[in-house]
Amino acid sequence: MTAMSEPVTVMVVDDHPIWREGVARDLTERGCRVVATAPDADAAVRIAPAARPQVVLMDLNLGATSGVAAISGILAKLPDTRVLVLSASGEHADVLDAVTAGASGYLVKSASAEELLDAVHRIAGGFPVFTPGLAGLVLGEYRRLAAEPARRENATVPALTERETEVLRLVAKGMTAKQIGERLVLSHRTVESHVQNTLRKLQLHNRSQLVRYAIEQGIAGGD
Repeated sequence: MTAMSEPVTVMVVDDHPIWREGVARDLTERGCRVVATAPDADAAVRIAPAARPQVVLMDLNLGATSGVAAISGILAKLPDTRVLVLSASGEHADVLDAVTAGASGYLVKSASAEELLDAVHRIAGGFPVFTPGLAGLVLGEYRRLAAEPARRENATVPALTERETEVLRLVAKGMTAKQIGERLVLSHRTVESHVQNTLRKLQLHNRSQLVRYAIEQGIAGGD
C-alpha cells in the first residue's frame, strides 16, 4: 500500500525477547519507528502513555496479566492508539475477547513480515485488519449478538443526529475521514468533529468500537 508521510510509531509487546526484538527490528527496517518495547502486560500499560505509539503490536499470552487486560488498560489511557494483536492463537474465543477489549485487528504469528507491515499501516490508518477467516468470525458474532431479542429490547440507544448517523455508517464501511468528506461534501475537520461527537455520545474510545456499535445497531448496512 502507499507509504504514509510520517513513519508509523509502534510499541511491541511480547514476553519472548528474541521474538520481541526481531519484530521490532523488522518493522524498523521497513520504515516504522518503534518507540518502545515491553515484556509483559503490566509494563505495556505503564510505558504506553509516555511512548504514545500510534499502534501497539502485542501478544495475548503475557504471563500473570493477560494481553486482553492490557488492551483495555492501554486504551483507557490512550483512546486514540490502536491495538493490533499478533498471537500464536487463532482460537475464536481469544479473537473475540481481544476485539471486545478494543483491539482493532488480529493476526496470527504465521503472518509474513510484509503482511505484518501492511497490517500496521492499515491499523494506523483506521482500518480493522484480521487474518483471513477471522474477520467473518468477528462480524458474524456481533451480528448474532445484535439479533438477540433481549439485547435489542434492553439496549439504550443515544440520540445521534442524522449527519452523525450518516458519518457513522461510512466509518463502519471502512472509509477514511477524507473519503467520507468527499462523499458528503464536508471538510476533513467537520468529519472528524462528527466522529468525536459520536464517540462522546456513545461513550466509546475508538473507531473499531464505532464499527462494532454500527453493526450491532444495524447501522452498517445500506449504501
